[in-house]
Amino acid sequence: MERDRVFSGKIKHKGIFSFKDFYEFLYDYLMDENYDVFEDKYVEKIEGESKNVEIKWTAIKEISDYFRFEITIYWLIQGMKKIKVKKEDREVTMDSGTTELKFEAILVKDYENRWESNAFLKFLRGIYDRYIIRTRIDDNELKLFEEINELTAQTKSFFALEGQHTIR
Repeated sequence: MERDRVFSGKIKHKGIFSFKDFYEFLYDYLMDENYDVFEDKYVEKIEGESKNVEIKWTAIKEISDYFRFEITIYWLIQGMKKIKVKKEDREVTMDSGTTELKFEAILVKDYENRWESNAFLKFLRGIYDRYIIRTRIDDNELKLFEEINELTAQTKSFFALEGQHTIR
């Protein structure tokens, strides 16, 4: 198995949002894009009136029997607490805090380790990757890059819309 990092970046949001809605939004978005989503970590630490949340997701999409996309999302939410806000002339409870999301997108080649059983096959895979399917690798890297760019754009849009409420 060989892993090529295609993207690494982060988004930081400080302010109002609905943790439940954002969690569901991101999960549903990845599922709609045909990813299997695994929650590798979920930790909540309560500190007085607020809490800190750490989450790690791995989203996997098999492209072929040779290629697989992996998107890892690390969440860190600090100082999250419930607040009342005015939303369309009614009062609702939302969350406030600092959210940092780190995104990493990786193109995995030979994820079933079919070319790993001996040194000769590894050597052949190097030739296969470099000369025979180079264009397919480039195409898949570009496709994954476009998908992670859209995911981060959707995330930014979500936070921009959520932040437009007035605090009560």
